[in-house]
Amino acid sequence: MFAAYFAYALLAALATALLVAAFTDLKRREIDNALNLGIALAAPLWWLAMGYSWTQAGFQIGLALVTFVVACLLFIVRQMGGGDVKLLTALALWFSPQHFLVLVVLMAIAGGGASVAMAALNMQRRPGEQARDILAWIFAAGWVWLATSMIWTLATGQPLAMPNGFAGMSGLAAAAIGLAVVVLFTLAFIHIQRRQKSKLKVPYGVAIAAAGLWVIADRAISAIHTNVQSGALLG
Repeated sequence: MFAAYFAYALLAALATALLVAAFTDLKRREIDNALNLGIALAAPLWWLAMGYSWTQAGFQIGLALVTFVVACLLFIVRQMGGGDVKLLTALALWFSPQHFLVLVVLMAIAGGGASVAMAALNMQRRPGEQARDILAWIFAAGWVWLATSMIWTLATGQPLAMPNGFAGMSGLAAAAIGLAVVVLFTLAFIHIQRRQKSKLKVPYGVAIAAAGLWVIADRAISAIHTNVQSGALLG
């Protein structure tokens, strides 16, 4: 059972590192290079504890390289910070593609919701634009609600609740309403972006850390338990 205990200890260490990353990103808008490097260098210990073959280890390295390239593209267009790129790449060494995909989806949803909320709070009000401001706030609130609902759905497995009034609606009417909502949200988003008081740096490291913690709690621990049951981590 030593390998199982060792695997649990590694996950506890990773969870602690993610909490530190979230704290420093909130406090200084930075994630220390030493922390990201430590997460990356500890990944081979996780592979060893989980009984990864050389092929599986190589696949994790390939996943990390792909993640790094994509994240660098986001960094170039200023959609992600350098520390975020390194943290996400380091985490790609730890999780299987399925688990890592869940992490990325959760990160994108949480980060998107946080960025819209922060932009709405940072919006500069101007005389004569009360109606636009109200529309923008409705958009921001709706987006945050949608992000929260999607995270809840992923976390609990429960489908999004839909109003009963939509049940008997025709496809054409539903499509028209959907198009109108998209147009209104787009106009509101443009208004929010144009009225920014200053350029905000969204703490995506917090979203990455939160998504990583959820995957650890929900998926990685289950993986250890499954391997113990099958005898892969016995001895």
